[in-house]
Amino acid sequence: MKIHSLRFCAITPEADALVEFLGLGLGMSCVEKLLIKDDPDSAKGGIFHAEDGSWIEVWKDGPQMPAGIMLQVVVEDADAMASYAKQNGLSPRGPMVADGEQLYSLVAPGGLVITFQSKIKDQ
Repeated sequence: MKIHSLRFCAITPEADALVEFLGLGLGMSCVEKLLIKDDPDSAKGGIFHAEDGSWIEVWKDGPQMPAGIMLQVVVEDADAMASYAKQNGLSPRGPMVADGEQLYSLVAPGGLVITFQSKIKDQ
């Protein structure tokens, strides 16, 4: 499978502190800092892009996003990877559609959530 890029996602109640740690503490550039509605001083997360298309995402946990970490693998063809995974005894969940991507998810040994996704054609 051809891997285009990797993304690391941390969902945590300490999202604001982690964004500050990565941005101010380590000097990483946060190109997207999302704010809580009607509270422009309160960050709820951010995205730190790398030059190769990879990035780090940080989000505040909540009812729809439980705390944890996730590895996101951007591939050429998520359906082909799902088929390959199934042939090898894995049970990926999906496909789901989000932000112009089709994605599947698995829980790896040790509890790491892994998604693999590809851009939806014609978008």
